[in-house]
Amino acid sequence: MDSYNYIKSLHLIFVITWFAGLFYIPRIFIYHIEASQKAAPEKEILGTQLKLMAKRLWFIITWPSAILAILFGSWLLLLAPYWLEQSWMHAKLGFVVLLIMYHIKTHLIFKQLQKDQIKYTSNFMRIWNEGATLLLFAVVFLVLLKSTLNMAYGMLALVGLAVLLMLGIKLYKRTRSE
Repeated sequence: MDSYNYIKSLHLIFVITWFAGLFYIPRIFIYHIEASQKAAPEKEILGTQLKLMAKRLWFIITWPSAILAILFGSWLLLLAPYWLEQSWMHAKLGFVVLLIMYHIKTHLIFKQLQKDQIKYTSNFMRIWNEGATLLLFAVVFLVLLKSTLNMAYGMLALVGLAVLLMLGIKLYKRTRSE
């Protein structure tokens, strides 16, 4: 079934570009938040440029990629509905729902920053940035291993990864403030 492989390829391409956007947008948020603490005119110049960068990334890459990844993923399930009988697919779709929620919350943060409403610290955004990483790990391992028995081990590994990421952020914060 050649069409299945083409659709799968497109799904993977748009998942990758979606995650690229989700990985980069919080970095822009961090720079925006930190720029807001600078003196004029640097604050205004950086703020204007970072809002433009965020807007282009968000609406030209991230949103279209999210929509197309979901569209092609849904199409794959229509072509191969037997995947919906697998427990690993239920878990994967649960993580996809979390990813969509993460995306929507990131969109709300984007809208606030476009209005120069700073409600989060740059340290919060560094932690927020790791949310997409954790979801990516969960989905990739579920798709490749397709094992419900190993899901428990996978969840433990995911928690371990989260702990390591948090320790890395703390270490970065400590070395940055020295």
